[in-house]
Amino acid sequence: MADFTALETWAADMLAKLQPTQQRRLMVDMARRLRAANSQRMRAQTDPEGQAWEPRKPPGPALRSKREQLRQAAKQRQPMFAKLRQQKNLKARAQGGAAVVEFMGRAQRIARVHHFGETDAVNRAGPQYTYPAREMLGITDDDANTLRDALLAHFGG
Repeated sequence: MADFTALETWAADMLAKLQPTQQRRLMVDMARRLRAANSQRMRAQTDPEGQAWEPRKPPGPALRSKREQLRQAAKQRQPMFAKLRQQKNLKARAQGGAAVVEFMGRAQRIARVHHFGETDAVNRAGPQYTYPAREMLGITDDDANTLRDALLAHFGG
């Protein structure tokens, strides 16, 4: 990632030569590319380093009904954070000359708890649970290469 610093320095010089609307358009494009890459990693249930997330905790034996047991078993097969990676929750935008990818609203709190492995209530009046850390957002070397190629394509053509 050492060349990413050089990319930032080079890009800052080139961005200074652009009009503000062109800068914003380029930053939004970069943010969208990062959002797509992070969303794909979330779909694959992996962190930016490529390690698989810790799976969901299996349901306990204390489920009262067969219906509840079936519902929990179906939930175990679904990927985690399917709604968090939706475009309405995971926003890509330009802010102050930077490309920003962030979670919005209630999704931001949920994502923070899971990203850093914090303790939170399972539901409003439920017990506290320490969630395992599942890193959701980040920039990989492939992402840096994609951004560099996009910058070169923008300035070159």
